[in-house]
Amino acid sequence: MTATYRAVVLARRPQGDPVPDDFAVVEMPVLPLSPGEFRTRNLFVSLDAGFRNWMNEGSGDAVLPAMPLGQPVMGLVLAEVSESRHLDYRPGERLMARFAWEEQSVSKGADFIARLPGTFRFSPSAYLGVLGDTGMSAWFGIEIGAPVRGETVLISAAGGAVGSIAGQLAKLAGARTVGIVGNEAKGLWLVDSLGYDAFVVRGVGNSLVSGIQRACPAGVDLYFDNVGGAILEAAITCMNECGRIVMCGAISGYGATTPQPGPANLFDIVLKQLKLQGFMTHMRHDRYPEVRAALAALLESGKLRNPEHMLHGIAAVPAAFADLFSGRNLGKTIVTL
Repeated sequence: MTATYRAVVLARRPQGDPVPDDFAVVEMPVLPLSPGEFRTRNLFVSLDAGFRNWMNEGSGDAVLPAMPLGQPVMGLVLAEVSESRHLDYRPGERLMARFAWEEQSVSKGADFIARLPGTFRFSPSAYLGVLGDTGMSAWFGIEIGAPVRGETVLISAAGGAVGSIAGQLAKLAGARTVGIVGNEAKGLWLVDSLGYDAFVVRGVGNSLVSGIQRACPAGVDLYFDNVGGAILEAAITCMNECGRIVMCGAISGYGATTPQPGPANLFDIVLKQLKLQGFMTHMRHDRYPEVRAALAALLESGKLRNPEHMLHGIAAVPAAFADLFSGRNLGKTIVTL
């Protein structure tokens, strides 16, 4: 009988925000390795909203090709090499890799791969959260925005993976930190658990601009954008002169199949002399060891928390990914296998 493992495949193209039925858990055959390949046992799956960007037909670009239907969904995993016919990878090595949502993977080593320490000082899952791309994104974004003591920093999707870390880093810089969230419970969690100063609930019938102005009476000096769309427009309205906007993500447009309109108040960027900068975390890959060491020191000292939303088993992956878009998660969503 042929040995098998389980993987999550793209069953159909999501229409707008993904739902669990867009994916299917299937059995895949375990194939023998060819020379130059190695096999991993995947320990944790990282769920990241940005991968929704490559689930549409024809959505491929320089970062990733469009995901094919019926094939395992591309994502980030923390894995351990279990078998190798590759000279550079030995059994027992632990990797953070861009493989797929699957219990095991086969690679030739050309994928996005980062080697991890042989002995973990923290929970291994931290290397997908605060010590992985999540923490790197928060660090680089706050570094670009450069908040200083006394400034007001506004962060969208503040209760999510990147936002929950970025807010803590802004607080460590001495800034007053305000988060935009989907519900009051998440906002209270930000304040009580992560040290945010205030929060704004976005919602139907809620005036976001008025909410931001109440929470930020001195205006906004730095806006860390994870969402784009209407929330970016509201933030621009509330920015102080010579403020900065760091553009980390645009979750509001990830499911769009047609070009989305930009904010209607772009001329405010001119009038207020604002600076906007986007960034791609993986293009700073050469700085990962340096930044990981700095984040690890903050984590070890207790100055930084690593909030995780942990689920169990490959079958939990489809619903967990869909939940990212409805705001049900607190912090980094990870599925342990």
